[in-house]
Amino acid sequence: MSAAEMTAVQTVPTVRRRPPAVSSRFLRSELGMVFRRRRNLALLAVLAGIPIVIAIAIKVTAPPNDGRDGPPFLFSITGNGIFVALTALTVVLPLFLPLAVAVVSGESVAGEASLGTLRYLLVVPVSRTRLLAVKYAGALAYCLAAAFVVGAVGTLMGALLFPIGPVTLLSGTQVSYGAGLARLILVALYIAAMMAGLAAIGLFVSTLTESAIAAMATTAVLAVLSQVLNQVPQLDWLAPWLFSHYWLNYGDLLRDPVATGGVTKGLLVTAAYVLVFGALAWSRMTTKDVSS
Repeated sequence: MSAAEMTAVQTVPTVRRRPPAVSSRFLRSELGMVFRRRRNLALLAVLAGIPIVIAIAIKVTAPPNDGRDGPPFLFSITGNGIFVALTALTVVLPLFLPLAVAVVSGESVAGEASLGTLRYLLVVPVSRTRLLAVKYAGALAYCLAAAFVVGAVGTLMGALLFPIGPVTLLSGTQVSYGAGLARLILVALYIAAMMAGLAAIGLFVSTLTESAIAAMATTAVLAVLSQVLNQVPQLDWLAPWLFSHYWLNYGDLLRDPVATGGVTKGLLVTAAYVLVFGALAWSRMTTKDVSS
């Protein structure tokens, strides 16, 4: 190569490649997988069926407000249909909703490992931190969807079968139906936020095993165990630290003015669980020998 050619080559400007933009393709793929999986859709269908059963049962039997045991909103349904949604959310909260969240979050990583696809996801390449973040985002989206499906179906059934109008809050104050729907949305958001703590626990458990069923079952058992411990009087000192202790504090959102103390404590405790178990899941995942 001549000296002139060498000079020409040296003077050619170097083209720097821009770093690839962060793509949402992985997240969209995860959300599609979560909401296309038949088991997850079946769980949503079961959750949606609960307000339907409640509304029809109350319409047929029309129980009087005689102070019998039951969810706090049960005997207000005949006066205002919006209470179908609130009653349904109260009914699904102890068992059905945690079970659905346990299935989705427990399967998140362990399901990929059991299918043998976890290793291939990490070779794409996808960092382990990003993998965990996307899996948790999918679980959070399912928490929101589950809470809002129950609320939406309950609201629709209440409007079809019962009167709608001004809503009497727990404090005795009446607000418009629109304001009542706004309170219902806040309740659904709060319940979904409470499930975020359980989803973080499920994500951590999912990193400990390659058996999706074992991770689901363990997460569901932990949800039940937390609620059982919360009911033992001798463990009152432990109750404020349990992730299920503040689940029913959404009643404070149905007062006028809104009592924010209990709701704030619930959100803070849930955030602590998310941080702790999210960190444990990250620590486990980043040091885990992925063989499948």
